[in-house]
Amino acid sequence: MKLVLLAAGASRRMRGTDKLLQPVDGVPLLRRQALAALAAGVGPLAVTLPVESPARRAALVGLPLTALPVPDAAEGLSASLRAAALWSAGAALMVAPADMPDLTAQDFATLAQGFDASAPLRATAADGTPGHPVIFPSALLAQFADLAGDDGARSILRRHPPRLVALPGQHATTDLDTPEAWADWRAQRQTRR
Repeated sequence: MKLVLLAAGASRRMRGTDKLLQPVDGVPLLRRQALAALAAGVGPLAVTLPVESPARRAALVGLPLTALPVPDAAEGLSASLRAAALWSAGAALMVAPADMPDLTAQDFATLAQGFDASAPLRATAADGTPGHPVIFPSALLAQFADLAGDDGARSILRRHPPRLVALPGQHATTDLDTPEAWADWRAQRQTRR
């Protein structure tokens, strides 16, 4: 199995700041999530990146991973997924957006341990709300070539319903796209400590 963090988006809703470079525990989110993915020991790790991304690349310096440049990243999530499927080269593929700060190494490992290659496997929040990561069997990766726009792999998951695995709390669904969402998440995190 291989794992890809999707980090080629433009972060437009952050109004001038890059959500993937937001500090979490003193570390840029992108690096923190890459470290969690590596600590899970799932398999080789790649990170999709826009072609021009010096700050994101700098956040990953020194980590044992593959940077996957996505020249057509402006097309949307599908461009990153197509690049990820090509990189996977026939192995099962776990994908997760890099902007999900509640995902932990244990979450990546839990999902990998539950995968049996018979169908996609999708993480949910504790309440059953579908989220990420998602693992795709290698037999489905050829279908990624037909993905377009920003819908991700929804069409594949409609045709091949995934088995579901609940992760703790909102780990599988916390996705921070705006400054307000970041402020709320940080405030909630402070009250939990």
